[in-house]
Amino acid sequence: MLQIQNLHATVGGKEILKGIDLTIPDGEVHALMGLNGAGKSTLSNVLVGHPAYTVTEGSITFNGKDLLAMTPDQRAHEGIFLSFQQPVEIPGVSMTNFLRAALNAKRKYQGLDPLDAGSFLKLMRERRKIVELDAKLTSRSVNEGFSGGEKKRNEIFQMAMLEPTFCILDETDSGLDVDALRIVAEGFNRLRKPETSAIVITHYQRLLDYLKPDTVHVLIDGRIVRTGGPELAAEIEQQGFAHIVEGAN
Repeated sequence: MLQIQNLHATVGGKEILKGIDLTIPDGEVHALMGLNGAGKSTLSNVLVGHPAYTVTEGSITFNGKDLLAMTPDQRAHEGIFLSFQQPVEIPGVSMTNFLRAALNAKRKYQGLDPLDAGSFLKLMRERRKIVELDAKLTSRSVNEGFSGGEKKRNEIFQMAMLEPTFCILDETDSGLDVDALRIVAEGFNRLRKPETSAIVITHYQRLLDYLKPDTVHVLIDGRIVRTGGPELAAEIEQQGFAHIVEGAN
């Protein structure tokens, strides 16, 4: 599904990614771990086409297409979804209108007719239950006045509505209590299909206990320095990143 080769990227003129090589097949969940500043969020922003990040070298192929040649909205319509580390508030734009516009824009891109109001609201009710999102929140402005946990649930709810094939969960566990973490993780698991792939960016094993990644990568100073199975996350939980950093130097 996703193939990254020798990816270099800068932000504000500073090189952050220094040669990323990463392949994620259909149906696999890969965890990306590392210290703050290692480049994890930079990689997620590059994948979705954030304009502040500049790719200086390398390539990204998504389902056989040149991802770097696509605009951010084209990448979303092709099936890429980013769950933000710190979801933004959009005052004055209701959740219902926001999601209906996004979903129908994707359907138009796919050559499908827009959903009528009744069908859309029925879909919202069904998907809202997956992450136990309060119905009152869907009538409010996007994320405005939401708690941290509500914002993260709302991100997974948006994912449920848009049905992406490739999800990037950027520290979705940040600030969540145990119950909220379980709800968010189980929501993601219920939405997974055999062809759905994901990158899960996290510092901790606790989210991975729920999501059960196929592969774990460690990113240090803009490079993937170690790759392993789920046991690698357990090793980091017990020993920290220090020994991996030493081994990479």
